[in-house]
Formats: sequence, C-alpha cells, structure tokens
Amino acid sequence: MANIEQAVVIESIDQEGRGIAHHEGKVIFIEGALPGERATYASYRRKPSFEMAQATSVTNHSYMRVQPKCIHFGMCGGCAMQHMDSGAQVAVKQRILEENLARIGKVAPENILSPIHGIYWGYRQRARIGVRHVLKKGRTLIGFHEKRSSFIADLSRCEILPPKISALIPLLSELIDGLSIRERVPQIEIACGDNVDVLVLRIMEAMSPADEAALRAFADAHDIQFWLQTKGPETVVPFHPLQAPPLTYSLPEFDVEMPFAPTEFTQVNHQLNRVMVHRALRLLDPQAHENIADFFCGLGNFTLPIARSGAQVLGIEGSTALVKRAMQGAEHNCLSANTRFMDMNLFEMDEERLKKLGHFDKWLVDPPRDGAIELIKAITPETAPQRIVYVSCNPATLARDAEVLVHEKGYTLKAAGVMNMFPQTAHVESIAIFEKIAGGQA
Repeated sequence: MANIEQAVVIESIDQEGRGIAHHEGKVIFIEGALPGERATYASYRRKPSFEMAQATSVTNHSYMRVQPKCIHFGMCGGCAMQHMDSGAQVAVKQRILEENLARIGKVAPENILSPIHGIYWGYRQRARIGVRHVLKKGRTLIGFHEKRSSFIADLSRCEILPPKISALIPLLSELIDGLSIRERVPQIEIACGDNVDVLVLRIMEAMSPADEAALRAFADAHDIQFWLQTKGPETVVPFHPLQAPPLTYSLPEFDVEMPFAPTEFTQVNHQLNRVMVHRALRLLDPQAHENIADFFCGLGNFTLPIARSGAQVLGIEGSTALVKRAMQGAEHNCLSANTRFMDMNLFEMDEERLKKLGHFDKWLVDPPRDGAIELIKAITPETAPQRIVYVSCNPATLARDAEVLVHEKGYTLKAAGVMNMFPQTAHVESIAIFEKIAGGQA
C-alpha cells in the first residue's frame, strides 16, 4: 500500500460497501469510509481513471457509523459493512438495486417492495472456511481469507456464524494441530441443519488411527457430525457419528422438509429463506389449475412450496446431482404427483428448446450471479408466461434481464425489493415481479 495519504469527502457508497470520492479527476473507492465523512486514505491500486484505497482516518462521522461487533473486522475479508448500522445497510442495498435497474435496465418498478430482513448476527448456517498450519505462528489458523489476500485470517471467533460454530474455531485449531495430517487439511465446510451441525473436513491424505480417534472424541464432545472429503464433492461421506440425524432444513409454512448433503447448494440464512419463499409464493400466487416452471430450481427450495398449492410444477436445473436430490425431496414430502424435474443447461437455452418444454402460466426464476439472459431472450409469444417472479443474487444481471423483459418482451416491472440474506456483507439479494402487458410483444 502506498504511503502517501490524501483527504477527501465521501460522496456516496458503492455496491461493495466502499465510500466513493473524487480527487484530481479520479474516482476513489475507499474501504471503511461512509457518505458525508471526511477520510484520509492510502491507495493500494491505481488506474488512470480510478483508485482503490483503504481509509486510514475518518472525521465527521456519519450517522450510519457504528462500532463493528467483530474484533477481526477490517482484517478478515468475510464482512464489508460491520461499520454501518444494520438498517442503513438495507437502505443502501435498496438504493443499489434501484440504481442498477435505472442505469443498466432503463426501467423503474411501479412499486418498491418493503425490504426483507431478519437477524443480523449468527445467521450464516453454511460457510467454507480455510485451514492452514503456519510454522511461524506454531499453530493452525482457521477462518475466511484476509482482505485482498490469500492468507487465512487468524480468527478466534466469527460473529456471523452460529454461536456454537463460532465458539469451535479455536478448538478446531487445536484439534487439527494434533493431527498427523495437519498440513493436509486445507478447508472445512460448515452445514447446519435443523437437527444436526455438520463439519466437512477436506483431507488430502489418509488419517492415522489416532487422528480418527481424535475426530470421534471431538464430535462426541461438541455434538457435531464430521464428514470427510478426499477429492471432489462426490467423495463426501459421513465419518462420525454415523447414526446422526439427517441434514435437513424446513419450510413450516408449506409443510416442507428439505433433505440435503453438506456440500450441496442451499441458502446460507435459513431464517430469511423462509421469509423469502413466503414472499416469492405470495407474488407468484400459484393456483391448483396452473402449470408453473421453476427455472434454476436447485434442490426444490421454491418448487416444492409451489407444488403444495396443487399446481403442476416443472423444476429445471443444470446440475444432475441437484435434480436427483430435488426428486428425492419431492418424494420425501409426498409431492411427486405434481412435480417433475429436468436436467438442462439453462445458459444454452434458445427459442426451440423453450418451446419444447411447453407453455407455462407462470415462471419462477432464481439464477446464479450470471443471471438468466439466454432464457429471457428465448421467450416468444407462444412461450411467454403471464407472470415471472425473478429472485436475484446480482442486481446488475437482474437489471440487464429486466431491460430485455420490459423493452423487448412486452412485460412491465410491477415491483422489486431487496432481501438482506447476507447482513454485514455487501451482497445484494433481491426479488422482482414482471407481468405480461396485454397485447405486448415477446
């Protein structure tokens, strides 16, 4: 990082939670600074039109500024917004969504949905954390990566993990320190369910009998279940205790229980996921006589609640493993009669493939960060649903897809709003509803 420091007034905040200022014709993005504050900064990346920097001092503190709860904030790369009031975080994310829709999509929602938010700490029930034995420190470090670094942050606890898991961090460090393969354990994957907490150890060498005994004793003492992963996700197997309850999360409003494997994708925030599914289903308003498509369905997080309404639902997902799991979930919840699942690469969708799927009254679309542009572009008058509920983890790609839906496919953006699935981070989740305009072209 450069030693020369400058002082500027922070004008706004960007999508990554960095303060934005201007200096000598450049845009300066400053970590740790909030709008209205005067900050000195040191740049760590310089380009002709912008600089990336870290705040070194701040005066004229913003009304949004709070004391970070975590002692590791600023060093650990897991959080970006702990210095900002939790309510202000939600407001900033809403503004980011609206600005992306206006700037990229050239659209504005007719209505702004009230933001969805829940608990701000201890919410993260899925995580992947790094493990590294550091000779200079004489011990094993466990945590997220440091900011802008491949180094593992030296954590004693983590405020966004469930308290039980957070408290295990120093104990896990001691456990792995004592293993014969301590330098061959690069990561731990955390998956907390309704009835069991799973830790998946990625091991790159066979354990000794003493190692195995240590893991069994740790699992018994702390009421967790260890799984082991030797190579890819398909190699994940339970280790101890084998008689632990199955890993599940529930959606009580829809009488749905979702079994899942610890490395399979699920929402990290189970409490907010329940609220999100409630809102999505309210906006979609599935009826028993309708035919509905759930694109990027995963293991059926929306598919099965939709099916509970009595509608016929086709869930489509690009992962064969997730499709298999979704089918198992439908059977587990006695919903196989009105659900179908299909393995299809939705990033290669075109008009002909979409037409072969048949017509659907409504769509639910929940894509990854890349969005659903090929699916959206493939809509024709014959395949256009009356309503699309779009759940997004990237406001930029939602805005891009919204532009096509509104300006090319004959839809109106009825409403949009944010969901604070990842408090203390800059991650923006949102939901939008599109309605087909009578006589509108597709």
